Amino acid sequence: MLNKSLKFGTCVAAFLLCSAALAHHGSAISYDTAHLWTTWATVTEFNYLNPHPSMKFDRVVKGGQVEHWDSELLTNPSALARAGWTKSRSVEALKPGTRVKLYIGTSRVGGLDGIVMKIENEQGENIVGERSNATGVDMDGVPGGLQPSPENKKEE
Repeated sequence: MLNKSLKFGTCVAAFLLCSAALAHHGSAISYDTAHLWTTWATVTEFNYLNPHPSMKFDRVVKGGQVEHWDSELLTNPSALARAGWTKSRSVEALKPGTRVKLYIGTSRVGGLDGIVMKIENEQGENIVGERSNATGVDMDGVPGGLQPSPENKKEE
């Protein structure tokens, strides 16, 4: 009887270990993280969730149309907290209406989805991102990727 219990326990443990290994996902499978894009955007929603925080944002394209994007952050909440970006600090820094510069790997299947590798505020400070040295190609075709908001636009 003890032998059967030991075998059963071993099988359960092996199954749980395999399940955890299979549950891990890699961002490079779903997103093109080798070719990052940069864009200025306005945060519409930020959720500090496991396994990765999620963010919705709007970006204005050249013709003036607004694109509504869904994204997740590469960084997980525990890594954010270790870097000083607790839930309250992150939610405050990324509240709806906040303008940010994003470094994003787009979805491999298309659409307006991506994985955010780095976020900067309008002062150029790194808000979120393990890859603080990330660089990207400007998604907007404007030098520096700047899409000034009306209140920041300089009179010409």
